[in-house]
Amino acid sequence: MQEIQYRPIGIIHSPFQQPHGAPIQPRAAEGVQGTVEVFDEFKEGLADLDGFSHIILVYHLHLSDGYALKVKPFLDDTRRGLFATRAPRRPNPIGISVVPLRKIDGDTLYITNVDIIEGTPLLDIKPYVPEFDREVDIRVGWLTGKSHRVKDTFSDDRFKK
Repeated sequence: MQEIQYRPIGIIHSPFQQPHGAPIQPRAAEGVQGTVEVFDEFKEGLADLDGFSHIILVYHLHLSDGYALKVKPFLDDTRRGLFATRAPRRPNPIGISVVPLRKIDGDTLYITNVDIIEGTPLLDIKPYVPEFDREVDIRVGWLTGKSHRVKDTFSDDRFKK
């Protein structure tokens, strides 16, 4: 199979300088503000994005090194299969966050509920559209009865190599 390569289209800025102590999901980062700096060559692609209240950020987990196929996730004490978690150390360290878009000023997006580490390379931006992205009959597997703890759980060093 052919190698896949991506290049960043921008940089995400946030108050979190390291993973330890950072929120583990946007829902846990309520009110935390940040910005996304889109590189000049991609700025034209921001046209019409200002009409959306939320965006999906796709980014490279640049501080992630290596992976394990069984991990102990933040909201559980049991080792789980990596792909049944949102653990940051993955074979392809790609992260996603759905965040509110407050405004756009030139090449800068002002966002809220930032759970991303300062300096994270941005790979893509997509508009969040509830009719496309929200599902109704949802099962959350092993997270049943645990996901409500997300606002009280912060990153630690368990995924540090």
